[in-house]
Amino acid sequence: MEQRYLTVAEVGALLQAESEARGYDFMLASQKAALDHAQKTCAITKEQADAIVAAALQLDFVTEPVAVKIADLLPSTPEDVRAIFAKERVVLEKEQIDAVIDIVSDNS
Repeated sequence: MEQRYLTVAEVGALLQAESEARGYDFMLASQKAALDHAQKTCAITKEQADAIVAAALQLDFVTEPVAVKIADLLPSTPEDVRAIFAKERVVLEKEQIDAVIDIVSDNS
């Protein structure tokens, strides 16, 4: 079985497709809750999220989990970017922070 990280937009798209295929009333309660959460919290489409992840992965200091987090959180300030990378214990240069912000603004 393959495992990979999913953006909230992708989860929402998958659950929406499942809802259309078998009907919202036939989904599990956890699926309904996840779909509702994705619809309320995600401001971009799956395609936009995929573009952000792909562009972020082109940066040598971004890993897949961080790229997905960038697409989910859509950082718009240097403080937002630093917060995403805080757990990674990476000190970013101003140019790196600007690159992340540019990716988000170009694709959202």
